[in-house]
Amino acid sequence: MHDRELIPLLRELPSSRIAVVGDFMLDHYVWGDATRVSPEAPVPVVRTREENYRLGGAGNVVANLKELGAQALCFGVCGQDVPGEEMSSRLVALSDCSGLLKSETRPTTQKIRVMARSQQVLRVDREDPISLSEQEEAKLVSALQEAEWDAVILSDYGKGVLSPAVLAAVFSEAKKRDAPSLVDPKHRDLGRYRGATVVTPNRAETEAAAGCSLPDTDSLASEGESLRVEAGLESLLITLGDEGMFLLTESQEPIHLSTAARQVFDVTGAGDTVISMLAVSLAGGLDWQASIRLANSAAGLAVSKVGTTAVGREELLHHLSASTPAHKIVPEGDEHAFQSSLASLRREGMKLVFTNGCFDILHAGHVRYLQEARRMGDALVVGINSDASVRCLKGEERPFNKLDDRCEVLAAIECVDLVVPFSEDTPEELIRNTCPDVLVKGADWKDKGVVGADFVEARGGEVVLVDILPGRSTTGLADKIRKK
Repeated sequence: MHDRELIPLLRELPSSRIAVVGDFMLDHYVWGDATRVSPEAPVPVVRTREENYRLGGAGNVVANLKELGAQALCFGVCGQDVPGEEMSSRLVALSDCSGLLKSETRPTTQKIRVMARSQQVLRVDREDPISLSEQEEAKLVSALQEAEWDAVILSDYGKGVLSPAVLAAVFSEAKKRDAPSLVDPKHRDLGRYRGATVVTPNRAETEAAAGCSLPDTDSLASEGESLRVEAGLESLLITLGDEGMFLLTESQEPIHLSTAARQVFDVTGAGDTVISMLAVSLAGGLDWQASIRLANSAAGLAVSKVGTTAVGREELLHHLSASTPAHKIVPEGDEHAFQSSLASLRREGMKLVFTNGCFDILHAGHVRYLQEARRMGDALVVGINSDASVRCLKGEERPFNKLDDRCEVLAAIECVDLVVPFSEDTPEELIRNTCPDVLVKGADWKDKGVVGADFVEARGGEVVLVDILPGRSTTGLADKIRKK
């Protein structure tokens, strides 16, 4: 299955109701810079410049579900304290929190991360992982049984919510509804989750459960299948970091997916992204092949960000589209599709670079120019003249290649993120609609005046002139061909 086949499946997924049961936490981030070492101990001194909060643990699952277009229902516990109020207010904005209990005896679990220049230098945990009382367990299970949901995620961080009694009740209820039950495990005894549709340990957790090293796919297949059968699980999905995922089910042969990760910045919360996408996919009726491919792609986006963050459906659609050249091309005149693609890029926090041209007969000069332009930011948007526009600029015999062909060739270049046709003589209107952070043109435009430069600079953007590779041009190539 190719990534392009996932795009319509993801677009058409229904807004399923997903119950999230488990350990809800509040992540507190302290951001700053570390430029010196403390004289008191060999540790960095972080000068704070910003602090913020995010949902962690099961809360990050809820945030991911919301971004993926699902309706989340929370079943867990928080303390009657300030962190609990902060966490509850954030959850209420994203989900149905009628199943979130307030405890008088335990604090809200909180993880405090100190970040210096986007790198985590310290984590402080504030928690009291005591088990729920029998009365609290009964309230939690009753709330789950009375609610309407299509799938259930159990987010187990070992903080006391998912006791054997609660686990048994959840799996029993899921079976009654014929609803998928998915577990992000903490315990090495996977038998705790007997009856689950799928459990998603990472490699280290799987090795701990198996009691041996699992260095290759052969050992993963043999030991993983033994674990699955002994634990009474329908499926076991082992996440392998930069090696992808490995799925074992009772109904088909093992599936190994290579990683879909970009550059890895932070693995915090990546498991929450995987299980959220998997739940939405299975609840929406997708098969295992499509479900794990979507989860793998979502995980690749999650680890490319810093901190606990959610991956959205539109963001994932853009990521899948960008990996298939045809989906980099905006249909001529489709402003809605163009703005949707731009919004996806901006949601990822990308610095947008814009350039334009006819790109009639693509040559090495074009490629190097585009590669240099891409280095100016995070995503390159290329405006390309329509056939009529090229004729107006270059003469009646041009273009040599029709617009569709020129777009397809451009989209196949790795450094190009979006190809946008325009019919005007200049790209002024397209530049205004794009609002790029950087406008790039060839150095040969230095004395001609760069169209759109005033607009970009007025918005705080930058205009960059890139040197052109000497002796390469479409006109020159055409002349050589004629002479031969």
